[in-house]
Amino acid sequence: MTRPAVAFKVMSRADWTRARAEGRYEGSAVDLADGYIHMSTEAQLPETLSKHYRGQSDLVVLIVDLGTVDDDLVWEPSRGGDLFPHLYAALPISAVTGQRSIAVTADGTVVEAEG
Repeated sequence: MTRPAVAFKVMSRADWTRARAEGRYEGSAVDLADGYIHMSTEAQLPETLSKHYRGQSDLVVLIVDLGTVDDDLVWEPSRGGDLFPHLYAALPISAVTGQRSIAVTADGTVVEAEG
């Protein structure tokens, strides 16, 4: 199976602002507890947002170039046995190739936000 070239990382705008200032993202509380940074493929992203981010606003979805973090990236089974990209290192901001601001409503609908 061919692996995608990019993955997506969801975080709060405050975390993204801090990460940009530091030049890297060390991870959320869940990431730190699990020992890796959770990311999703494009196909996995809608369910990730609905399951983990319902009712949250002021979120940022980052597009991560997986080629720049390949040495620390492991594809591991998670939800339903699907393989998810897990980064066993800090995410360098230089690996982020794009971003979009979103909110997720209480019913799991993703809404594009300004910013």
